[in-house]
Amino acid sequence: MAKIKVTLKKSTAGHAPSNRRTIKALGLTKIGTSRVFEKTKELEGALKKIHFLVTVKEQ
Repeated sequence: MAKIKVTLKKSTAGHAPSNRRTIKALGLTKIGTSRVFEKTKELEGALKKIHFLVTVKEQ
């Protein structure tokens, strides 16, 4: 499986509560924080929903 690095680049303030919950579920708390995940269909769906708030890099 491929690895994906997700970094929060924008604040969730003023965005929909569902977007904030998705960011929190991914473990991204502050702007600039990053997490590495295994590439799954579930993760791809979550990233599609919040693509404008995060930066995604494949490793």
